[in-house]
Amino acid sequence: MNGTTPIRVMVVDDHPMWRDAVARDLSESGFEVVATAGDGEQAVRRAKAAAPDVLVLDLNLPAKPGVQVCKEVVAADPTVRVLVLSASGEHADVLEAVKSGATGYLLKSASTEELRDAVRRTADGDPVFTPGLAGLVLGEYRRLASEPAAPAGGGEEHKAPRLTERETEVLRLVAKGLSYKQIAERLVISHRTVQNHVQNTLGKLQLHNRVELVRYAIERGLDDE
Repeated sequence: MNGTTPIRVMVVDDHPMWRDAVARDLSESGFEVVATAGDGEQAVRRAKAAAPDVLVLDLNLPAKPGVQVCKEVVAADPTVRVLVLSASGEHADVLEAVKSGATGYLLKSASTEELRDAVRRTADGDPVFTPGLAGLVLGEYRRLASEPAAPAGGGEEHKAPRLTERETEVLRLVAKGLSYKQIAERLVISHRTVQNHVQNTLGKLQLHNRVELVRYAIERGLDDE
């Protein structure tokens, strides 16, 4: 995101005091809080109307669980980044959230400064995880990639899309678990250029998010090169 336009944020949590406190902290930190919601159904409805850049999402919600909210919101608008903010550090919850399309996962024990930083980085497309969880997620990417993928409809899988040399290079570094910022520094290009390459690659491969992108790359051995 560029520095001139405030990052648009939506906060979803079923505890009003917590929800209001997070929204207030983010607003006071210069973010534009465009909506809040207290249950899953409301969250999906309001996210579609408010079009936030980042959805700060609790997993334990009435009416519809957070992972389902994540799936539906990302399916409706793949440009929305989802940062899960949860009390649970259970590995199963983290992996389910990531597979549902979440960009990052932060525990509620995080400080206000950590949350601000996580929202900024999430808006930029970087994967943000509470320390100790990033390795777990990368390990799951690798496990998923070792399983046979469901065949694509119509036999289109045989027609591998042609990626440019730079797109392939960026994809390889994404598969190794590097953040967009780290990729930009490694390749001496701008953060925005990295984002553009990733978006172009997602479009060419007809994939929806970073999880699917990493799986694609690992299946083809790009992370070992």
